[in-house]
Amino acid sequence: MNRLLQSVVNGLVRTGNLTVTGPKGKSVHFGDGSGQHVHVAIHTRHAEIAIALDPTLALPEAYMDGEIDIVEGDVFELVRIAFQNMGPAGVEAVWARAIEGIRYGLRRVHQLNNAARSRANVHSHYDLSGELYRLFLDTDMQYSCAYFERPDMTLEEAQEAKKRHLAAKLRMSPQLSVLDIGSGWGGLGLYLARHFDASVLGVTLSTEQHAVSTQRAQSEHLENHVHFELRDYRDLQERFDRIVSVGMFEHVGVNHFQTYFDKAASLLKPDGVMLMHTIGRSGRPVATNAFIRKYIFPGGYIPSMSEILPAIERSGLAVTDVEVLRLHYAETLKAWRERFLANRDKAKALYDERFCRMWEFYLAASEASFRWQDLVVFQIQLTKSNAVLPITRDYIAEAEDDLRGESSDEPSPRRRNRQREDG
Repeated sequence: MNRLLQSVVNGLVRTGNLTVTGPKGKSVHFGDGSGQHVHVAIHTRHAEIAIALDPTLALPEAYMDGEIDIVEGDVFELVRIAFQNMGPAGVEAVWARAIEGIRYGLRRVHQLNNAARSRANVHSHYDLSGELYRLFLDTDMQYSCAYFERPDMTLEEAQEAKKRHLAAKLRMSPQLSVLDIGSGWGGLGLYLARHFDASVLGVTLSTEQHAVSTQRAQSEHLENHVHFELRDYRDLQERFDRIVSVGMFEHVGVNHFQTYFDKAASLLKPDGVMLMHTIGRSGRPVATNAFIRKYIFPGGYIPSMSEILPAIERSGLAVTDVEVLRLHYAETLKAWRERFLANRDKAKALYDERFCRMWEFYLAASEASFRWQDLVVFQIQLTKSNAVLPITRDYIAEAEDDLRGESSDEPSPRRRNRQREDG
């Protein structure tokens, strides 16, 4: 085994149970022997050197290309060992930290997301076959963090709870006009139209998502209430009672935060409410993971709260509520990963083995990042006036109860408490 790689792994893996076999067949054990044993076989000298020099990019690339195999354990258990041993900021080797520092310095170059580049970035990920996403998403095709009101919720139940939570925070009432920035597969827009008779405009840059969401609106006979357009939010001029943006801000890029909030402020009516749901960091700003930026979400960036709030303040919008969802996305990704692996042969038939390995690593590393690194989800509620919303948060739970329905077989924690008090 390459001495440089052995030194790097030995310095990183203090706990855990990892065996690495090099191209010449020599095996070395790392860690204290705790936890599930993971055995990695490295087949090429190229992979050994590359992983030693730039592990955050070279390790997933070597797995994708078949230069390494996991002969005992799986990808998730491998990244568990890595992430549980390193700090939230990333890898520990001095030169690896230097590489990450350079990437952070270049982040604005990587995130020059003008209209044309934004379309290209969206196309690379969201215009993959809709059949692929149906293999692992819930039945409503929600491709964002679910909301687990109870740990035993199914993915479908948790995604329904997420939509209730968003609608409650938007303070929805009948016949409001709603803008959905980054409308995905259409599920949220259809939900708001169905439950509130809302007039919804969903905008997306994905042709695949636009086609699916439009077809869904037509099949539910909601095309007079929900309209989906292939349109950049920066080109909009209309004004709306409500604006919602779920899982889209991660694609804006740090260069364009001010543009995003300035535009949202111009589109929101004086008595309107906006809710932004985005992946965020609980720690300091760092560069986008190199593997994710290169292969999964080009142009993407996960912000810290310290990067978001100044842009909001300058836009004239006021923050009225902030909630940080911890571990909800880890549970969502676990469900996606398990469903993807259960349908791996179907995914391979759509694409190929390299693609499946890439997505295995993406889903496993993403889940691990939410469990053992500093990734969370921010839900930020915004208005233009302090008087628009109630001054306590009780209205959120009350609206969720109403949406859940008094006849629900799954009463809310709030209703269960009332039942205990009454009984």
